[in-house]
Amino acid sequence: MNDASASRMEAACSLLAESERRFLLYQLAEHRDANLEDVVTGIAAWELDARPAQIDKDTRQRVYVSLVHNHLPRLADYDIIEYDLRSGDIVLTNGFDEIKPLLEQFKQTEAEPEIRELPPL
Repeated sequence: MNDASASRMEAACSLLAESERRFLLYQLAEHRDANLEDVVTGIAAWELDARPAQIDKDTRQRVYVSLVHNHLPRLADYDIIEYDLRSGDIVLTNGFDEIKPLLEQFKQTEAEPEIRELPPL
């Protein structure tokens, strides 16, 4: 493995080490696109093991800030997604194909079985 491949592999592992990013990518892997508001609710519900209707405003805000200021820009920097904060649109880019096999491996080995069965958006 050359240095560039090793570096890309390390970056992919680092990106997927964060559970909120993995959950976002699990959703996008099935639909290729999503809306930020739906993703925020889905991640908050998953983290709290609750129904989307049970998620309070403060929890939604915390997840929103985390996505907007950390996870979305990081994934965009690695050409995994593109997003538009004005519309809330998030879409996968061709760069996703490089990490998809690793993401699938993470999904299969997640400790909590319900993660394998994601709720619909």
